Amino acid sequence: DHIFEKLNPEMEKLGYECTCLGGGKIDHNNKDKKIRVFGLSTGYGKADHSVTVEILKKVYTDCEITWSDDKK
Repeated sequence: DHIFEKLNPEMEKLGYECTCLGGGKIDHNNKDKKIRVFGLSTGYGKADHSVTVEILKKVYTDCEITWSDDKK
């Protein structure tokens, strides 16, 4: 909620129309090269974490990236 509310006005200034499809959390453990996507947004519900993981894999090629429906 907080990130989308901050970024949306800036994106609109650039001519983009944005819709929040859900939320969650990302835990990045750089030491162990692991990223975990989990949780949900109280305002927007749960994002499709499998999509988030596929996007992250393109950038963090040296990390093990997983997702779950766990809240913590």
